[in-house]
Amino acid sequence: MKNSYRQILRSSSIIGGASVLNILINIVRIKFAAVLLGPSGVGLLGMYGQITTLISAITSMGIGKSGVRQVAESVGSNDDERIARTVITLRRTAWLTGGFGMLFMVVFCVPLSRMTFGTNDYAWSIAILGITLLSGAIASGQGCIINGTRRIGDLAKISVIGAINGTLISIPCFYLLGNEGIIPSLVLSAFAVLVTSWWFARKIPVKAITLPMRDTYVEARQLLLLGVSFMGAGLVTTLSGYLIQIVMIRQFGLADVGIYQAAFNLSGVLVGFVLGAMGADYYPRLTAVASDNTSIHRMVNEQSQISILLSLPGLMAMMIFAPVIINLLYASSFVTAVPILRWCILGILGRVFSWPLGFVILAKGRGKLFFITEFLAGVIHLAGVFFLIRIWGLEGAGIAFMVLYIFYTGLMLFVMHSMFGVIWDNQTLKLMSFAIIAMVVLMVNCTFNNNLIIMWIINFAILVIITWFCLKQITQKTSIDMNKLLSRFNNIKKV
Repeated sequence: MKNSYRQILRSSSIIGGASVLNILINIVRIKFAAVLLGPSGVGLLGMYGQITTLISAITSMGIGKSGVRQVAESVGSNDDERIARTVITLRRTAWLTGGFGMLFMVVFCVPLSRMTFGTNDYAWSIAILGITLLSGAIASGQGCIINGTRRIGDLAKISVIGAINGTLISIPCFYLLGNEGIIPSLVLSAFAVLVTSWWFARKIPVKAITLPMRDTYVEARQLLLLGVSFMGAGLVTTLSGYLIQIVMIRQFGLADVGIYQAAFNLSGVLVGFVLGAMGADYYPRLTAVASDNTSIHRMVNEQSQISILLSLPGLMAMMIFAPVIINLLYASSFVTAVPILRWCILGILGRVFSWPLGFVILAKGRGKLFFITEFLAGVIHLAGVFFLIRIWGLEGAGIAFMVLYIFYTGLMLFVMHSMFGVIWDNQTLKLMSFAIIAMVVLMVNCTFNNNLIIMWIINFAILVIITWFCLKQITQKTSIDMNKLLSRFNNIKKV
């Protein structure tokens, strides 16, 4: 049992270390983007990202998820030839889907510009962004190979190098060209990610075989059949996000969309290392035991507990220091993002609860079920934003995100229990209740306590107590002796 917790903690710490570096690197990029581009430029950058993500979801055929599963299954078989066939098929399919995505962007650039911005002025920019779909698809294929073979360290290195390259590329583009530098920065950053993923993927030993195109079609068919269901689910999620941005542009304008993007992106930054570890290590491990519901039940609860303990202090700190973080990472013109950020943080807590359950559907290859759950979530999110921004203004978009994950967590729990017999145990439920109460108390204190001195005293007291509790629980579950670690650290300092 403790070995399982240690495995989760080890993977999370590797991905987490990379995430911390990414956060520090992205702080620089975000700050420069906010200062050099302003809210409207950040909003434009976000809309370009939404467009490419949407078209990628359509044209990638879901191989980003099905590819990891196929590679993990092949590796689990210990059959070198099967692994080689899967890898070759995945690489060829990535080229095909990426090329189709690039062509799609070029052909439909005018309708996409008109539908998104209400004008044809952005058509050429959208056409050029097609290059990012080709390079992104190839890089995603390489990432599937690395992820499926559970090379966690390489995944962490790729993310850090990608963040560094993206920052080094983006800042000069924004400084020299302003908003006109957004497209060059996106294209060059995508190419840099492609090169980095290729560099690490080539180190993975793959048996040299000859695979005729006819056999590739047979292999790819299985990959794509599963991928199509995942594609539909990914498309629903991306399309709902895209429509949400359009609704908000029509209601508020591009600058306020930039405000929302700032809050939404920041809310998931600190918890990214936990969620990233799920995709990098937890998902392949689940796939290996997909037919054993007893093992899945145990792994879901272990992952849920460690995820909460690792993420809760960071979420609480972000809740408390939201005004400082917004001003530090963006600019004073983004101050209205603070209440949105706090609502989104509550939603992110729901994401931490629900994702260990959602990965079970992926591991079992239940593509249709995955599509249905994502479709319902997308509808709830879109409807929530549409109605709540008319009641609470821009802040309503943050409330809608929290409502989404209240619904999604309940949905996942119902599906897991009714179909697979997987449910949270008492220990997990107690930990979740503890986290919810702590976050709600903080939210109320930050929002309604007008006495700043008392508010900060309460906030700090809660943060210290919760952080101590989480560290204590982690050490108990993993049998890590913190005193020994601290003594080693002190010995290093003395040397």
